[in-house]
This record gives sequence, C-alpha cells and structure tokens, in this order.
Amino acid sequence: AAMFRHFRSLRTLQRDHGWIHTLLEEAENERMHLLVCMKMFKVGYVTRLLVVAAQVFMTPWLALLYSVHPRSVHRFVGYLEETACITYANIIHQIETPGTPLHEAWSDLPAPALGKAYWKLPEEAMWVDCLKCMFAD
Repeated sequence: AAMFRHFRSLRTLQRDHGWIHTLLEEAENERMHLLVCMKMFKVGYVTRLLVVAAQVFMTPWLALLYSVHPRSVHRFVGYLEETACITYANIIHQIETPGTPLHEAWSDLPAPALGKAYWKLPEEAMWVDCLKCMFAD
C-alpha cells in the first residue's frame, strides 16, 4: 500500500501527508510479529515454504485489487488485524489460566531475544509478555 501511495504522490505531484510512513510502520510491525514467532518456535522448511507461497500468491492479487479499489484491501487487512487481536487475546488468556494446555506448555517459556530487543522488554521477560506486546500493537 505504501508503494502505491508513493507512486500516486509522484504521479499527481501532491504530498501524502504522512500516510506512506504510517503504512510502512505498520508493515514493519507485522513483519516483526512474524519474525518473533518464527524465531520462537524455530520453524522448519514447510512453514517457510508456506510463508513464501502466501507471498507469491497473495501479493499479485492484493496489488491488483489495491490498484483498482484500495479501500477493499484496507478493509481486508483490517479484518486480518481484528482476527489476530481475537487470537492473541485468546492465547494470552489460555496461557494465564492454570490447568490449560497452553499454560502448561508456554507459561514458563522465556521471550526470544528478538522480541526483547524490539519491544524493549526486560531480560527476564517471558513469551506471554511478547504476546501482550503483539496484542497491544
């Protein structure tokens, strides 16, 4: 979206008033969510292949749709964000509830170094702290 806004700004010779920067910051933030999760669970080739396949498949379609109707793509991304928030809230609740499988599996996991650095978490931060930061984003 930032690229399309940039090109439109150049074509029309009009300022964007900061919208490009907002979109780039959001893209960076979402990238860090994915990287932290991938580092946390040391994903294998299958997961990496799925990420690449999603990029190869989705990018052309979303780019085409964005060039025709940007609001649809923004709404789709908003839906994805809403779904992610619901998922994060559910996972955090499960981790913090004693007796649940996620509590047993994840409550004592330390936060990955990448997550600690990105969100400026203390050295003793746990995985659930990273999830709370992702939820807040």
